[in-house]
Amino acid sequence: MKSDFPTKFGIPRQSGLVDTLRSRIVFEPEYRNEESLRGLTDFSHIWLIWGFSEAIREGWSPTVRPPRLGGNTRMGVFATRSPFRPNEIGLSSVKLEGIEHDKNDGTVIIVSGADLMDGTPIYDIKPYIAADCHPEAAIGFTSQNTDYQLEVEIPDEMLDFVPQEKRKALIDVIAQDPRPAYHEDEERIYGFEFAGLEVKFRVKGKRASIVDIV
Repeated sequence: MKSDFPTKFGIPRQSGLVDTLRSRIVFEPEYRNEESLRGLTDFSHIWLIWGFSEAIREGWSPTVRPPRLGGNTRMGVFATRSPFRPNEIGLSSVKLEGIEHDKNDGTVIIVSGADLMDGTPIYDIKPYIAADCHPEAAIGFTSQNTDYQLEVEIPDEMLDFVPQEKRKALIDVIAQDPRPAYHEDEERIYGFEFAGLEVKFRVKGKRASIVDIV
């Protein structure tokens, strides 16, 4: 995966939350065969099966503390999307934006809405089909704060540092509030890397203010 996030902080907590994020799936040389993608563009969305390459541990715990529950409530690991699992495997549904040919990387897949760090290994790709959608599904503890978003304030002089095509995605990422849910320090400055920039912001109430972009 080639994305705008070189580190974990700032990445949306699940796929589909920030559909303005664009990423590229690059195949290893032995898999760069256009025939393997024949018919894929007939689908609007795809599943990505990938590895939590930055969350590998020797052991595992049957319970974890989801950040969105304040970091104190424990849930069974198989009732969460936690990266700390017996096997470090992730699953994301993303929108297929297109397939392009790159002179260096060969045939690449362009997707939007991914929640993956740059360099994440992709193990497999599968088409998303109608049977995968269950509108009646119960969504457990994730139903809490599903409409929660921050208002993002960014000075024009700082916005000028951000490439035009990346601005909406950056604002959408911060609006999702990448902080752990139990962080309430209004004076604390958070920072993350995005598209070659270092972005620093502060949150007061439901407003996020960009304080610096380098």
